[in-house]
Amino acid sequence: MKIHPSDLLLEEVLLSPPDERTLLIRHLSSCAYCRLRLCSLTKSSHTQTFGLVPGPNPQPGSARATRGIESEVHEPVGRVLRLPSAGDYSAVIQRTEQKYLVRASALQEERSQAAAFLDELLTYEPQKRSLVLANSLRFQTWGLYELTLERSWQVRGSSTKESEELANLALAISTRLDSSYYTSELIEDFRARAWSYIGNLRRIASDLVGSERAFETCYSHLKLGTREPLERAMYLDLKASLRRAQRRFDDASRMLRRAITIFLRQGDQHRAGKSLVNLATVYESAGRPDEAISVLQEALSRIDPTMDERLLMAAWHGLIWYHTSVGRFIEAQGLYRKARRLYSRFETSGYGHRRLWVKARIERGLGQKGSAEALLLAARKGFLEKDIPYEAAMVSMELATLYAEQERTAELKQLATEMLPIFASRHIHREALAALMFLKRAVDAERLSIEVTVRVVEFLRSAQTDPNLKFEMPA
Repeated sequence: MKIHPSDLLLEEVLLSPPDERTLLIRHLSSCAYCRLRLCSLTKSSHTQTFGLVPGPNPQPGSARATRGIESEVHEPVGRVLRLPSAGDYSAVIQRTEQKYLVRASALQEERSQAAAFLDELLTYEPQKRSLVLANSLRFQTWGLYELTLERSWQVRGSSTKESEELANLALAISTRLDSSYYTSELIEDFRARAWSYIGNLRRIASDLVGSERAFETCYSHLKLGTREPLERAMYLDLKASLRRAQRRFDDASRMLRRAITIFLRQGDQHRAGKSLVNLATVYESAGRPDEAISVLQEALSRIDPTMDERLLMAAWHGLIWYHTSVGRFIEAQGLYRKARRLYSRFETSGYGHRRLWVKARIERGLGQKGSAEALLLAARKGFLEKDIPYEAAMVSMELATLYAEQERTAELKQLATEMLPIFASRHIHREALAALMFLKRAVDAERLSIEVTVRVVEFLRSAQTDPNLKFEMPA
């Protein structure tokens, strides 16, 4: 056998007649990597292995291939895996067939019950959940842990509060899992993933210090995990978003390129596509929209729409947006028409308002200022209703530049009067609020020019990814 057998083949051989196992046993006698994977299917209390749990399959040489991928991710040291000798595997397979069937059946049962258990657990007040978890074995399962973490990721776009609550609940469940049954390394992997989700949510909330701490905790768990390359790549992908928010663009792009390399080595085209979408965002934030367009075109060739249609929407929207950023309005209009059906599936989410916004940019770029104004007003109204103040502020600023171009002083005054109390009450960071106040004073004094308006808009765009940016008042 000249190639490494897949996990599926290993599992099938466990259940096959003895005369069909000869080739596999010969391969195992010369391949330590596959012996380790076989042991992971048959873990006992005397064998330290990866365990029978969900997750991506490791690949030959993966730990070696990814060493040095990111300076913050090192190999754990001091752990020794105790494996049977090469000649013992025929007996190992025979002894553990029934045990494997029992474990697989138990995991399937855990997953089938997880949704009902999670719904029940969420009916309790947060302070009572810890007591319930501690005193009820039915909540101490991998299936529930796995689903809770998955649900946290799914709701991140609609409710960051709920998403973080679920990630913390997954961490609480993890403290109750039997590490001798589920394996401590895999539990550490999932703890690392939960902390990476929390770090990402804090980054979205502009809590960059809290996000940094969460990623440090994530890394500490990752070092104790299985050293699975895909787990590392997901860590790099999310932490790169923090580096982008800190305006450390070189660090962010380096992390993402390394994550993409790992995903492609592992044959995960979809996750590579996701990291490419993130890389495009880094390039756009760094003022390189042409490169962002090129990267998104590659991302669209790799994304699997059946796995994450929201990611597909993000890629299409970014592609259209970046075309408007470089003044390619006719191309943007063509892309928008292709994406309309996809936009319709997200009309009730934040993308419904973003669609109006990017359509307004296209209309304005093509000289249709009346329709652009109507679309911007509708987008601003939607963002305010959804309590997304920064996006509403940015739309308002685009309206301000439109009014300034047309010397519509009365509308500018009305807009500035409406903006300040709305955004002051929503805790937009101090420097952004100072920029808005400067704009209002300039309007009141009838000294607002299009150049000043554009400078304020550019500042607010930069401040969105850099809360520490200082506003310098134009002369």
